[in-house]
Amino acid sequence: MTRILGVPMSVGTYAEVVRKCIEWAVHGDSRVLVFANVHVIMAGVDDSDYLKCLERADMVNPDGVPLVWTLKIMGNHHATRVYGPDCTLQLLAAAAVSGVPVGFYGGSPKTMESLLAVVRRDNPNLPINYAVSPPFGPLSDEDNDRVIEEIAASGTRILFVGLGCPKQEEWMTRNAGRLPAVMLGVGAAFDFIAGVKPQAPRWMMRLGLEWLFRLCSEPRRLGRRYLAYNPRFIVLIARQLIFGESATRR
Repeated sequence: MTRILGVPMSVGTYAEVVRKCIEWAVHGDSRVLVFANVHVIMAGVDDSDYLKCLERADMVNPDGVPLVWTLKIMGNHHATRVYGPDCTLQLLAAAAVSGVPVGFYGGSPKTMESLLAVVRRDNPNLPINYAVSPPFGPLSDEDNDRVIEEIAASGTRILFVGLGCPKQEEWMTRNAGRLPAVMLGVGAAFDFIAGVKPQAPRWMMRLGLEWLFRLCSEPRRLGRRYLAYNPRFIVLIARQLIFGESATRR
């Protein structure tokens, strides 16, 4: 298992991830999948509790191109990007073919409405058993228990969680083992698929410039994040590659 700044990374293709998720879902396994970019990695560097969430995940996929480049430098020459929104679309199509019930948890009510319209249009045979936009604030233990009971009762076997980092990873690991479902933290995928927010052109994604597109789209929200995380990521990765992982850990 290769670690990037302490975070264990999986190396696989879209087809392999989708196949494994369908297999787990059919068997009613409780699993947690993370799609990691620089933000996720650096949140793990800065917060040991959040790092534990990432370590508990069954699969942490390289969602960001800089992570793919890092994996290749570290010797994983077949590493490829597994981009959350694209993986979501492929998994929805596979679930429709297999008849696996899916659910959605996260986003705003407006985004959820648009998301469901797109998903139902593109996958008319897909069983959608659950779709809820939760309150913005944290849930009490009682409210969380109620949500878990509702999801379990719905028969959902693949649950897409769009609460954003770090909330979605914390929520999934908090409830790991309590749901007979594969939980995937897909971040902004709800917004992208619903058409609420624009995605970067593919050529910018291939060049690792998606962050620049998103910064220009949402400068006030993302500016501080990128300034805080991106330069430090480069420095810490250089230290890991030169001196070993222990140099990156507190």
